[in-house]
Amino acid sequence: MKHGIYYAYWEKQWQADYIPYIEKAAQLGFDILEIAASPLPFYSEQQMKDIKACAEANGITLTCGHGPSPDQNLASSDPAVRAHAKSFFTDLLSRLEKMDIHVIGGGIYSYWPVDYSMPIDKPGDWARSVEGVAEMAKVAESCGVDYCLEVLNRFEGYLLNTAEEAVQFVQEVNHPRVKIMLDTFHMNIEEDSIGGAIRRAGQHLGHFHTGECNRRVPGRGRTPWREIGEALRDIGYTGAVVMEPFVRMGGQVGSDIKIWREMNPGADDAQLDLDAKNAVTFQRYMLD
Repeated sequence: MKHGIYYAYWEKQWQADYIPYIEKAAQLGFDILEIAASPLPFYSEQQMKDIKACAEANGITLTCGHGPSPDQNLASSDPAVRAHAKSFFTDLLSRLEKMDIHVIGGGIYSYWPVDYSMPIDKPGDWARSVEGVAEMAKVAESCGVDYCLEVLNRFEGYLLNTAEEAVQFVQEVNHPRVKIMLDTFHMNIEEDSIGGAIRRAGQHLGHFHTGECNRRVPGRGRTPWREIGEALRDIGYTGAVVMEPFVRMGGQVGSDIKIWREMNPGADDAQLDLDAKNAVTFQRYMLD
C-alpha cells in the first residue's frame, strides 16, 4: 500500500497552489498527495506540466478527489444537467491523464453536498447515475484513470451509503475502471461492521480514505484500526490509503465539512505537520 494525505488538511478552500503541498507531503514521509479537482478545469497546459514535474521530482504520486456541484450531477433528472456533467468529467479525466493522475474518487456519481430541501428520487437517480457512470467509465478507461465511487454517510449523500449498495452499483455498471471508494469516517456512521464492509467491497475496492470519527488524523480517536488493517489484508488490498483529516474552522472547506470548532486548538502549521508525520507512521504500522 501507498500512504497519502489530502491537501485540505492544511487549507480552508477547495483550491490551492498544490506544489508546496507536494513538497510538504514528501518531507513528512507520505507517498501520495491527494488534490481537489475544482481548479483543474482552469489550469493551463503549463500549470499541469509543472504539477506533474514537481510530483515526479519529489517521488509523490498524485490522486484526485471531487465533490461535484449540482450542475455536474450525472444522476440529475434534467437532461441538460446530465449532458453538462458528462462534458465536465470528460474534460477532467483528460486533464488527469496529462497530470499522470490515475485515481479519482468522491461522490462522482451524484453531487455533494446534497440539498435535502429538494425532493429525493433515489430509484430514478440510481438508474440515471448507473447510465452516466457507465459512459464515463469508457472515458476513464481511455485516460487510464480508475473512477472510484465514494460511499457517503446519509447526511452527505443518499445513493451509496453502504458497501453493500456500492457493490450492487458497480456490478450494474459492470466496467473494470469503476471501483468502490470507502472512507473510515463514513463507515463509522453507516456500517454494522467496518471490517465486514471492507470485505464486502473486496476486489471492487479501488481507493481508501482514513480519518477518525471526528475527522482528526488517524490515531487520535476510537476508530478500530486493527480491524481495518486485518480486513484490508484479507482482501489483498494494495492500493492507496489516503488520510483525509479536517481540523480547521473557516472557509468553504470548514463550512462544507461542518467543522464548527478547532479540532486542534492553537495548532500552527508546524504542529499540524508533526501530527501528520506521526499519523502516517501510525497508519503504516496498523495497516501495512
